[in-house]
Amino acid sequence: MSSKLPLLNERIYAPYKIAALVEVLGEQGIAPEDILKGSGVEVDRIYDAAALTSVRQYAAVCRNAISLSCSPATPFIVGSRLHLSAYGMYGYALMSCLSLRDYFRLGVKYHQLATPTLTIEWTEYPDEGIWTFPDAFTSGTSKELSEFLIEQQFTQHVTHLQDVAGRRCPPTKACFSYAAPAHAELYPQYLGCPCYFDQPQCELHYDSGILEQRPQLAHRLTATLLQETCDRLIGQAKTSVGVSGEVYQLMMRKPGEFPDMEAAAGMLKMTSRTLRRRLEAEGTSFVAIVDDVRCSLATEYLKTTRMSTDDIAMLLGFSDGANFRRALKRWTGKGPNELRG
Repeated sequence: MSSKLPLLNERIYAPYKIAALVEVLGEQGIAPEDILKGSGVEVDRIYDAAALTSVRQYAAVCRNAISLSCSPATPFIVGSRLHLSAYGMYGYALMSCLSLRDYFRLGVKYHQLATPTLTIEWTEYPDEGIWTFPDAFTSGTSKELSEFLIEQQFTQHVTHLQDVAGRRCPPTKACFSYAAPAHAELYPQYLGCPCYFDQPQCELHYDSGILEQRPQLAHRLTATLLQETCDRLIGQAKTSVGVSGEVYQLMMRKPGEFPDMEAAAGMLKMTSRTLRRRLEAEGTSFVAIVDDVRCSLATEYLKTTRMSTDDIAMLLGFSDGANFRRALKRWTGKGPNELRG
């Protein structure tokens, strides 16, 4: 299971991570104005509930932190202070889930709501589960920034699992795809596990024996309500930004009547080639958007109506129920009856 990163310039995140960096560097005697320089974030907005920031702005503040900070522990300290309660609906959805397995799964599903700077993947094996960070050093950022983000991200994961479990629940080991830095002794100190460098990729390993454990704030109704809210927030982010948002809105305008790419491009006053290029620049494609809209509508119809599978298939433009069921299985891993509950 893998997360998807948002566009770097999307201003859709509360500035809680920026505020944490400002606080930690402030304790080192660094002025907030210097920490925020060049980011486009004003000092008086970092605690403003209405303020929205982007991943690019957060990365700019991290670069300032690297150049200004007098302590290599800075990203670890920031990560240890970023408790899930700072993440709004995303954080509370994770804290109320019904098992630690759900926590890991939903952490990926809703990662787009958490000012993500790295793609994360969660894979469960018979004896262990592994967080993987496949693009940690492939995003075009400097080595210094990549390592800073990894150090903070890994510490956040340790902090968040402790928040959910209600007790210390450290990884069994942590792996890093780069050579041990001069401050390598800080890694096990903050992560609470053996740390290995010069590994094939960046990973956090957990014993699968913890996955059935129940979080301290687990509550079925709360979990359901908050997860539905997170689903809506992700949907709003998809449909409100960029050319991809315009295509989503086109597809949702008359559910069941899906224009092809040529027609959609015409409605948006551009050529299909331009549309393809602009969607690629936003990290998606026309086919992916159509599939996503169909999947959302299929799930909604199955959960809220008693329409037959064949009727839903027809509404979504499938030639027959069998093709629809195959697509549904590919999208969700479930059949119609499983989604209906």
